[in-house]
Amino acid sequence: MRLLIVTAVSTEAEALGEVPDAHIVVSGVGRTNAAAATTLASIAHGPFDAAISIGLAGALPESQLEPGDLIAADQCVYAEEGIMTPEGFLDITGLGFQLGADPGNAISCDEDLVRRLQAVAPIMSIATVATCSGTDAAAAEIRNRTGCAAEAMEGAAVVHAAQRLNIPAIEVRAISNTTGDRHEQRWDLPKALQVLQEGISSIRNTLR
Repeated sequence: MRLLIVTAVSTEAEALGEVPDAHIVVSGVGRTNAAAATTLASIAHGPFDAAISIGLAGALPESQLEPGDLIAADQCVYAEEGIMTPEGFLDITGLGFQLGADPGNAISCDEDLVRRLQAVAPIMSIATVATCSGTDAAAAEIRNRTGCAAEAMEGAAVVHAAQRLNIPAIEVRAISNTTGDRHEQRWDLPKALQVLQEGISSIRNTLR
């Protein structure tokens, strides 16, 4: 199986090391960079059998996740697309539109990849945010709005772009920190990067 692996920053890519039968792209941070890099890589270096958005993430409240945990997504959820009203947030479906193949703001990961990777990591939904949660109120809002266990900034865009290109895709994240008030967040970046390295090896073996 030939993989397209998309990371946001070079630190994540360096943690992965050499991955057999894989093309690794450092997209840059955020959804636009991630979608563009996924599309360009598929055109210039494809075809690929699967795409993986992989990197670090923050644990959202009530997730029970700790720095150093590895998770894989069954769905990636765009956190901001919609409208904020006096009664609360309305997602894309609430506005009468459709973002992707799924209702609301969810982008489903490939079912076969989810099934296979559940042997490697717990399966949880991951939010894709434009603004990370540096206050307790912001973290609670993202958790309540999306129902997700963790947040990162690229996953939904990678999986969404891959879907449009008919490439099965999934998001995998190592938890590097908790979210909430910035001065109370707990971080373990070295441990998370080590988990990424170990995780990609397990993923590659599982997908052979």
